[in-house]
Amino acid sequence: MNTKTLSLKDLENSIYYFRTHMITSGISKGLTHPDTIKCSQELDILLNEYQKMKVDQSTITPL
Repeated sequence: MNTKTLSLKDLENSIYYFRTHMITSGISKGLTHPDTIKCSQELDILLNEYQKMKVDQSTITPL
């Protein structure tokens, strides 16, 4: 997934999707199942990008 082209709202939606999918996978397949781990890794990437975007927005000073 290319997170560089996603808006903040798109990231929030993707985070919600992957979080829900990871929880469902963890419950049904187990926390160490490859699908659950893959979801967790994707979620980590999205959360890191989201945090970076939020920090970048807070450091922009209005004219």
